[in-house]
Amino acid sequence: MKKTAEVEVIIVGNEILTGDILDTNSNWLCRHVHGRGGVVTRVTVVPDEHGIVAASVREAVTRKVDILFTSGGLGPTSDDITLQAVAEGTDREVVLHDQALEQVRQQYDHFFEQGIMSQGGLNPARQKMACLPRGGEPLFNPAGTAPGMYLQLEQTAVISVPGVPSELKAIIEHSLGPFLDQIFGKGGALSRCVAVACNDESLLEPVLTRIVEKYPEIYTKSLAATIGENPDMDITMTISGIGEKEIILEKAVQELCEGIVGLGFSIIRK
Repeated sequence: MKKTAEVEVIIVGNEILTGDILDTNSNWLCRHVHGRGGVVTRVTVVPDEHGIVAASVREAVTRKVDILFTSGGLGPTSDDITLQAVAEGTDREVVLHDQALEQVRQQYDHFFEQGIMSQGGLNPARQKMACLPRGGEPLFNPAGTAPGMYLQLEQTAVISVPGVPSELKAIIEHSLGPFLDQIFGKGGALSRCVAVACNDESLLEPVLTRIVEKYPEIYTKSLAATIGENPDMDITMTISGIGEKEIILEKAVQELCEGIVGLGFSIIRK
């Protein structure tokens, strides 16, 4: 199997690290990338500190991932520093982008006309959201006021999106569609779940190890539960990328089930 892209995610926000807000963005991004046949190699959560964000961006770019997503820190307040940090982490300056500025103005006018905002137009704080790293392009945000940002480096595409989950999803699904289609192509993911009448992973280990070694392209995972809660165990098998996924997965599932039965345990469902 061929993976379509390697991806890293940087989640920016003190509120995540203090536990005030549950991070659902990294989960959604991982599922989205995996479902398209890509692989997320790392998720990093960092505070709203310019130097830390910049260093995290620089390190990810050094690893030459295909896509680096950053989430959070694109708003109008002083602690929204992600784009400035992305600029430092990629050795470029921040400049006011005319198209981004127009998107900000149009969205504030739109929400004002809808009675959602008390004022339309621009002010210095709103203008700040249109300042992008040089070479970056705005990504229209249909659900909010802060544009996303796309910056293509030599090997890595840096994509910065807001931390509000509805805005993150809207930008990725609507404004990034053609780009992601090109990156991920016809990749995808398939999963199967096998339920076993056994709640002890150690007893299944010989079969699980054999399957993992024989089918490295398949992620095989036994899902342990709290001891005493459930007499059964689920084993998930997932394959992603470009290629004949169905044939490989079905063969591996069959061998897994045969091995488990050979150990003396029953398959509840598959």
